[in-house]
Amino acid sequence: MMNNKVMLIQVFIVLFLCINLLQITTFFSKEVFYTTMRYVLFAVSLMSDCLFLFLADILLILSYYRFTIQMWLCLIIYMVSSLYTFVTPVTLTAMTLERYVAICLPLRHAELCSPRSTLHGILIIHSLSSLPCIVVLSIFFASASSASYTQGRLCTVEVFLIHMWQGHLRSAINQFYFLIMCISIVFSYVKIMRVAKAASAEDKQSTWRGLRTVGLHAFQLLLCLIQLWCPFIEAAVLQINLMLFINVRFFNYITFILAPRCLSPLIYGLRDEMFFHALKRLALCCLRKKH
Repeated sequence: MMNNKVMLIQVFIVLFLCINLLQITTFFSKEVFYTTMRYVLFAVSLMSDCLFLFLADILLILSYYRFTIQMWLCLIIYMVSSLYTFVTPVTLTAMTLERYVAICLPLRHAELCSPRSTLHGILIIHSLSSLPCIVVLSIFFASASSASYTQGRLCTVEVFLIHMWQGHLRSAINQFYFLIMCISIVFSYVKIMRVAKAASAEDKQSTWRGLRTVGLHAFQLLLCLIQLWCPFIEAAVLQINLMLFINVRFFNYITFILAPRCLSPLIYGLRDEMFFHALKRLALCCLRKKH
């Protein structure tokens, strides 16, 4: 039987998967959405969040019931979950830079944020997001014996960290990504702030709206990036008390793994007027069909 905490997580995940899937359907309902960079990046983050939430839940249930799986299957799950751990924060950074271009470089926005540039941006996002996983797995493949791939193990990232220095290298890569993304967010915020102060009365409203969006992205990104520090906090707490460790890990899972992935629909989808109206129409159509 599942305890109350795990059941609560299942409710959260099902609820937000339904919301995200509804918004993904809305994205494909209008041509303007899948031909505009900011909406495409939003859809990428939604799809990334759905896949991440699904895999994170599978790993949680496997861990809770102490199920072991063969290493080759764990390898596939780890590759996908590791990739999409980074896709969301990198996409958020790209969305922030798109707002910077739209507000600070409006004459170049059409050129820099064209459909072709959007496709290139998605490829760059996934390439950058895959690098930490490639580094960890390259060292694992070089160190692990061939027999280890058929062994049954609890599926956690720790099974791929054979040497202690691998953990330090992984941490260094995570902190480097954290630094670059923070610099990008701060740079965009400061530039947009300057434009907002100098904007005319009619432009001020849209500029300040863009500034608030960047601020919300920064908050969401901060939650995503704190996730990279959770293993250090949990390792320190484990040395103190096992029950405290379990409670801290549950808090970290809700706050820094689930919450950032559930904020995208609220931050972007519901705040964007055009997208919100399309979403409302789709939801009303679905309700009418049921009746």
